[in-house]
Amino acid sequence: MNVNLPRTTGAVALIAALTMTGCSVANSGNSGGGAAGGTLRIVLPQEPPTLEPCEASLTATGVVTRSNITEPLLERNPTSGELEPKLATAWTQTEPTLWTFTLRPGVTFSDGAQFTSADAVAAIERTANNTTLACNVQGYVFGQTGKLTLAAPDATTVTVRTEAPDPLLPLRVSFIEMTKRDISTTEKVREPIGTGPYKIASWAAGQKLTLTAWDGYWGTKPAYPTAEYQWREEGTVRAAMVVNGEADLATNLGADDGAGDTAVQYPNNETTALRFTTDQAPLNDIRVRQAIDMLIDREGIITSLFGGLGKPASQLIGPGVVGYNESMTPTTYDPAAAKALVDAAKADGVPVGTQFRIIGRTAQFPKIAESIELMQSAFAQAGLNAKIEMMDTSAQLKYQLRPFVPDAGPVALMVMHGNQAGDAAFTVGQYFATDGAQSTGGNAELDAKIKAAAPLTGDERQAAYADVFKTQTDAVRGFAYLANMEAVLALSKSVDYRPDAATGDEMRLGDMKPKA
Repeated sequence: MNVNLPRTTGAVALIAALTMTGCSVANSGNSGGGAAGGTLRIVLPQEPPTLEPCEASLTATGVVTRSNITEPLLERNPTSGELEPKLATAWTQTEPTLWTFTLRPGVTFSDGAQFTSADAVAAIERTANNTTLACNVQGYVFGQTGKLTLAAPDATTVTVRTEAPDPLLPLRVSFIEMTKRDISTTEKVREPIGTGPYKIASWAAGQKLTLTAWDGYWGTKPAYPTAEYQWREEGTVRAAMVVNGEADLATNLGADDGAGDTAVQYPNNETTALRFTTDQAPLNDIRVRQAIDMLIDREGIITSLFGGLGKPASQLIGPGVVGYNESMTPTTYDPAAAKALVDAAKADGVPVGTQFRIIGRTAQFPKIAESIELMQSAFAQAGLNAKIEMMDTSAQLKYQLRPFVPDAGPVALMVMHGNQAGDAAFTVGQYFATDGAQSTGGNAELDAKIKAAAPLTGDERQAAYADVFKTQTDAVRGFAYLANMEAVLALSKSVDYRPDAATGDEMRLGDMKPKA
């Protein structure tokens, strides 16, 4: 039972101290940036680990790749949630287990090759059925669907047969970026060739990534002939680059990073959380995991570190996603009750003093390091021993995605999950199922409920997935949720762009243009 207690003076003082360590950059100098010379200049928190199309659901990759270099058959409108045509113009369920897609004619890849149904079949096969590559999309979107049977009856028709009726098949297919049929099926590709409005001009590792528009693009020609990506870890630095006219757009900013009147706040579908390994002490004891959950001062972190950008989270998805459980509430911050749980576990022989690691990704979200430091201090006061390790994207992903780092020991991994699809099926299979692509815990009861919810529709689907979230928290407690995030970017006064709920996952260059 959670009891509402006032926050301790120590916790408030520590939040204040951590906040003071991050300085802001004043809104001075040229805020007009300008996309000089027809080049749109974007600064990211980190360099993309890869532009491999089947990893496009990873934020660090998709924000550059999706709908810029490569494109899907269909795409989900982030405002309405409806599927819209992209490289396919129509899709129909011709049998309970068979879907037929009609491709857009006259589409070419940026190297001049024609895009046909043979390419689409190869791309779907490579992403959905290929387990050798261990792509994130395969586990995230197709991990629970079984094998797809694909065919290309003619150059503009693709058929996809599922093992069981799957009402979400078109939505799943929208996560697959189309690639050439001769792309490797045994190795990931760092620099892909796609049908999007831009192609890769150069990538100087550690320095800069440049995309150029190409003349043969089937759709509307983008306003900027060149897009240039750089990366800086510090949010204050990214904001200052836009404020001072050195960049046109900077992402993943905190409220106090100094963006001034270049700051644009927008909705975000990301949820932050600690994900526990549940098979090694002390994290293998549910009382310890419950205690950690109760030691996170969500309101304090959101108010003092996030500048009020976000809301305490109760589950791994946010409101508006099918399956969101309205009856669940964020765990109450309760250090005294948490300490009692740790003491009870210790009395039963659990080695609560065994060190575990809190692993975070550098610049994954604003103030991540300070947030983790606050958690570590609270854990220590309750008798737990946590060590912080901050990693770059490539290193952190080895702990987030299967196959996990072997013999990693007990880990509380900071994750940030965005359900772009709007349905819980794209969350619970990968994060909660025992064999999920990003799962480090689970049980047979939860697996059965996940499987039973998959074919349902309407109110039954909503209720079944809502129950999955409650069961995960009550019976497994594999996560300690932090916040449903909100976002800020800095935008040059010379650039016209309206970010939306999908911006954190895919930032479409074609939606950006110079202001008149």
